Amino acid sequence: MRVGSVTSTQDIARELPVGSIVVADHQSAGRGRLDRRWEAPPGTALLVSFVLARNRNPVLSLAAGVAAAQACGPNVRLKWPNDLLLDDRKLGGILVETNEDKAICGVGVNLSWAPAGAARLEQPRDEVLERLRIEIDRWTAAPQDAVLGRWRELSATLGRRVRVELAGQTTEGIARDIGPLGELIVDGEAFVAGSLTHL
Repeated sequence: MRVGSVTSTQDIARELPVGSIVVADHQSAGRGRLDRRWEAPPGTALLVSFVLARNRNPVLSLAAGVAAAQACGPNVRLKWPNDLLLDDRKLGGILVETNEDKAICGVGVNLSWAPAGAARLEQPRDEVLERLRIEIDRWTAAPQDAVLGRWRELSATLGRRVRVELAGQTTEGIARDIGPLGELIVDGEAFVAGSLTHL
């Protein structure tokens, strides 16, 4: 389903059956994790939500990240938990929301415009979307170990000194690995969520 301006593709997709895809030219209230706003002028970004089966993959968010990175090209890397990076600058992000029977996987990628300090892909939207559709099908159905392995290969986070902020607490250390459910291991401590800064 292609739409013009919407509040968010996630809002439309939530009402649709598994297998649906919603693509928008513009979002008036796009958002990322932790209720951060996602803004882009009309027609300048890939804004898409996929409606997936809830039980498709226990590491669905990481699988979607791998799929998006692969669709965007060989220079794109992943920042835990859900950012796409190009030349160490934010290119896009992934937001997965679940309910009882389905998962709504939203992907936003800067194409012809980016906020100050961010990156843009400079590729045609329909081409990126078609590659993303194929990669989402592939990686959300892939074995958990395959997703984790590929995520590690694409990671811009592992091996770096990082700061994780969660519930008012701040932890700094080296991002050593990700656990079996995608949790970030920082010097032996596992984080399932949080705001991450590369130091």
